[in-house]
Amino acid sequence: MLRVPGFARLAASYTINELGDNLGVVALAILVLDETGSAWGTAALFLASRFVPAFVSPLITAKVDRIVPHRVLPALYVIEAAVFVGLAIVAVGFQLWLLLLLAFLDGTVAVTARGLTRATAARLTGPAGLLREGNAIMNVGLAVTSAAGPALAGVLVATAGVSIALLLDAASFALIAIILAVPLGWTAPEHDGEEGWRARFVAGLRYVRSDARVARLIAAEATAFVFFFLVIPIEVVYVQKTLDAGDFGYGALLSSWGVGLVLGSAVFALVRKAPTGLVLGAATAAIGVAYLGMAAAPGIVVACLASVVGGLGNGVQWVALLTTVQELVPDAMQARVYGFLESLSAAMPGVGFVLGGALAALGSPRLAFVVAGVGVLALVPVLAQAASKQLTA
Repeated sequence: MLRVPGFARLAASYTINELGDNLGVVALAILVLDETGSAWGTAALFLASRFVPAFVSPLITAKVDRIVPHRVLPALYVIEAAVFVGLAIVAVGFQLWLLLLLAFLDGTVAVTARGLTRATAARLTGPAGLLREGNAIMNVGLAVTSAAGPALAGVLVATAGVSIALLLDAASFALIAIILAVPLGWTAPEHDGEEGWRARFVAGLRYVRSDARVARLIAAEATAFVFFFLVIPIEVVYVQKTLDAGDFGYGALLSSWGVGLVLGSAVFALVRKAPTGLVLGAATAAIGVAYLGMAAAPGIVVACLASVVGGLGNGVQWVALLTTVQELVPDAMQARVYGFLESLSAAMPGVGFVLGGALAALGSPRLAFVVAGVGVLALVPVLAQAASKQLTA
């Protein structure tokens, strides 16, 4: 697998990027909360770094998706490195408006880079018949960094301070730029006949609408994001108030999900040859069942066991969805379709955050978990059926 020219560098860059993203999110959240003392400040950070970029990134992707990857990807990571140097400076002389502006720039570049990286990975591994194997390797990196990144960020911020953490983050992006800057025979995507970035953006939307299977998968996953993230803002309330488990219990719940996430990445590597519909449906169902289990949990131990199941499903679900889309989408449209998916993954959680908070306020945290579980399970047959059809259907 790693003998595919350039794939090892791409997989390494993807893993380092995910680690940097996790480090940056935690460091910036701590900084904003400490400086503003308000949850509104952290909400503004989320909107600036994730929600708003979700609407801008697809336009940027359409503009750069024809450029050879070893030129455009290093340039994007150099921009991210520069942005984080700026954020480290802002951390010393705090200005919220400037931090939000830089966070927006970073979020836009980050979503674009992830979409282009996934498209390039598919272009490298697909012709060799190693698409699922490549995704499995990249998914392991994603799972490990998602589990370890926040913990590392907490240690760095506590021991070295926010500015140093942000500068190390900048260094990680600079390292990625260096790793990817060496030409390795990569080529630009095939042309689809559309000239100009506006025309290519419209063509991407038109393609998604015209392919019923791709449209169904993307729409179902976008809806699933709402339910996946619905419980995130109320987990701390659920643990401390509903289960009376305190700070230790909250940490244990998050760690349990991380353990499941790492296990899920290993499971996907083992079942990568199984039918994608079965894998995607089972993984989605595991998350829904886990949420219902957490809703009914009498104490923190059962909740953590359910969380492991949910993390395991999480470690398989997203990569199974991406693999299915990669197998369907033509080369010329890969980056744009991934751009849409990455944008939805950034935007739709915001809807879930609002819904989860409302359900917890009007009802209880257990109600929020029930709604999340039922919502996820309702989408299982839609995702499984769309992923199970023959490519010629």
